[in-house]
Amino acid sequence: MALTFELSKVENPAIRERMVSHLLNIDETLAADVAGKLGIKRLPKPADSAVTPRDDLEVSKALSIIENGPDSFEGRKVGVLVSNGADAGVLKKLEGALAEEGATMEVVAPKIGGVEASDGSWIEAHHMIDGGPSVLFDAVALIVSEEGAEILAGEAAARDFVADAFAHCKFIGFTAEAGPLFAKAGVAMDEDEGLIALEDDAAAADFVTTCRKLRLWARELKVKQ
Repeated sequence: MALTFELSKVENPAIRERMVSHLLNIDETLAADVAGKLGIKRLPKPADSAVTPRDDLEVSKALSIIENGPDSFEGRKVGVLVSNGADAGVLKKLEGALAEEGATMEVVAPKIGGVEASDGSWIEAHHMIDGGPSVLFDAVALIVSEEGAEILAGEAAARDFVADAFAHCKFIGFTAEAGPLFAKAGVAMDEDEGLIALEDDAAAADFVTTCRKLRLWARELKVKQ
């Protein structure tokens, strides 16, 4: 979680404990969870507060980021990992669906020069796999050939591209040939509803529509265990 990450960067243990003492005035379970992940063995006393903390207030849906997320994927970016022999039709449909949404697509390839698609056309790359990790994108897609997937599965950067996207609860579109990449990343292709097969004409549009949610938060409990 964000609190644990940020406080783990604080070098002074006293400051970390002081922040946990403030969290105790917000939610004791939250404070205990953060303290445990920071290695704080004993909870500090709650910090003195200017106003007595209240725990009788109703939960406000208006303040929920998850329940009040954006209703479009406009302005977002999808990173598409491709290989030689990538399905040109699927790639074109995805690019069109993203453009219609007002989102953009950037191609990630084994080499910055790009790859040759299944129809013989050339796909220019925006990033090579070593310099285009999935953390740069709001969602990702894997459009690869069977041979290309096998080759990419031998690349640590390609494995991390998939594993990191999954760990960060991002939506992942894929063609059927991407199996070796998922296997290398330790992810089953049917792991959850956030993994979306790009298998028919409507799939690209459905993928973009799903991406409006930005993240599959239900996955977070699984990847943080």
